[in-house]
Amino acid sequence: MQNESFFIAQSYHTLLCLVMVQEKPTELPPKPDNYLVWAILSTLFCCMPLGIPAIVFASQVDSKYAQGDYSGALETAQKAKTWSWIAAGTGLAGMLLYFLFMIVLVALSGSGF
Repeated sequence: MQNESFFIAQSYHTLLCLVMVQEKPTELPPKPDNYLVWAILSTLFCCMPLGIPAIVFASQVDSKYAQGDYSGALETAQKAKTWSWIAAGTGLAGMLLYFLFMIVLVALSGSGF
């Protein structure tokens, strides 16, 4: 009787393990790119005030994806990308205006004005 109960318990445990292995969790699409590198680079080299939101959004992508919120991860990844481009564009435009201002300033100082 003891061997039979052990066999039943062992069979039940094996069956339970097989059922647990065969069940597939709902699979999410691949994790979207978080654009963290672009956010950091645009913050450091272009425009810090506009790069900070890019870093904040980029850091939220992985945690939302890990929680199973794929649409939220995709949305924050898009926001991180947008803020990175805004920071980069603003920084580059500011640098361009600065260099143009310097060229005009040098040109005017040499002309006697």
